[in-house]
Amino acid sequence: MKFVFQVLIFFLALHCHCQELTGRQLLDKAIHYHDPNAQWNSFSGRFYVTMESPNRPERVSDIRIDLPKSFFSIQATIKEDTSTYIIHNDSVTMAVNGIDNPSEALLEEFRMSRERGLFLKNYYTYLYGLPMKLNDPGTIIHDVVEEKDFKGNPYYVLKVTYEAAVGEDTWYFYFNRESYKMEVYQFFHDESKHDGEYILLSDEETINGIKMPKVRSWYTNKNNTLLGTDILNPAI
Repeated sequence: MKFVFQVLIFFLALHCHCQELTGRQLLDKAIHYHDPNAQWNSFSGRFYVTMESPNRPERVSDIRIDLPKSFFSIQATIKEDTSTYIIHNDSVTMAVNGIDNPSEALLEEFRMSRERGLFLKNYYTYLYGLPMKLNDPGTIIHDVVEEKDFKGNPYYVLKVTYEAAVGEDTWYFYFNRESYKMEVYQFFHDESKHDGEYILLSDEETINGIKMPKVRSWYTNKNNTLLGTDILNPAI
């Protein structure tokens, strides 16, 4: 009888722990894991991302992010072609195969534009700045932390939405229950339609003090179709 009582107390303690853990507390613990020395806001680094997608050629991107200087650059290589964006504050410059100030025809051929460059800056800074980027203005951290299994693994799950001016998608971030490491995230454009994607994270690289997922594999929520895999490597 005493043993049964102790087991009951143990499970109640686990249950209470989750109930007491707020969304903000979970985020703080996750940030402490990924950015233990609070270095993200002063991050300045370089890394490579190799994208492998079904039925598409491999793309290798050389990425530089310097947050204090408001600088971002990406040089993407696909087969023999290279496209480059350099963004400093509001200034966007582009190059194609080493040609500076490419013609409008060449930019159209490579689907390059100022808007595309700014999108890539926000995209890579967001993904490789997670979960720290969830502290950005306009981010709504939901209070209730759920416990869910995903692909057979147990997680604490943080729900995140955004103010209308920032974004309309609903995001869920899945954190390891012991280390608070981010291992999965998922987004929906319309959750009732089960659209959007989920991203499985594996392995890890430390870039200038920030623990970043090394491998990101993207799948559709609806039918688990693999869309592509990003592989992170530090600059040599």
